[in-house]
Amino acid sequence: MQSMGIASIVFACLSGSALLGLFVRALLPAEHLSPDARDVVKLSMGLVATMAALVLGLLTASAKSSFDTQNSEVQQSAAHIILLDRALAGYGPETQNVRDLLRRAVAFRLAVTWPEDGAPAKNLGSSETTPTVEAIENGIHVLTPQNEAQHGFQARAVAICGQLLETRWLMFAQASNSPPVTFLVVLVFWLALLFGSFGILAPRNGTVISALLLCALAVSGSTFLILEMSRPLEGMIKISSAPLRYALSQLGK
Repeated sequence: MQSMGIASIVFACLSGSALLGLFVRALLPAEHLSPDARDVVKLSMGLVATMAALVLGLLTASAKSSFDTQNSEVQQSAAHIILLDRALAGYGPETQNVRDLLRRAVAFRLAVTWPEDGAPAKNLGSSETTPTVEAIENGIHVLTPQNEAQHGFQARAVAICGQLLETRWLMFAQASNSPPVTFLVVLVFWLALLFGSFGILAPRNGTVISALLLCALAVSGSTFLILEMSRPLEGMIKISSAPLRYALSQLGK
């Protein structure tokens, strides 16, 4: 399910709980809304609010950390691609086929993950481009250096290619790091209890209803951000393609 759909469900649950609380308030006997009863409800919901705020903060921090990590990996990959191309260029014209493969692989990844027409990313699995990547690695290994300089460039290319492949597999492993569904269900349940208590304790008027709906919208918005940052290569909030596009522009020079 997409992030927007889940956020909409969260908004519906929270706003529905708040409106239900306003309806229940009108049915409760007066003693259920006495100052002592209200104090107990406030204390109980204060504990729930603290737990929910802590979990939301942890989820946001975790999603932001994951997003920043993958953004850094994209930047490192772009730098390694340029260095690999320069090492192959230094080796000599024998590496032209490998350099062409490298350029095509980068162009393909950009077209798939960051389409220029604004279409959603196809999110191809790692196996789709593995043959091309392995061909690049094999092309470097089968080179036959004729002098010390070529030995050095080949060794450097092998090392850079290894780092590039490691980063690539890490990115595939971290491509989707969404919170578990059970975790989200429990969190939404806590928040629904909290919004229900807001409705029970609040007077029923337009200002209160508007405030509760805006608060529900804000919380569902935070859920949307968490889910989007957990899918940095697919969703609406995506890692910038600028580093890889710059690397592509430098290849073959």
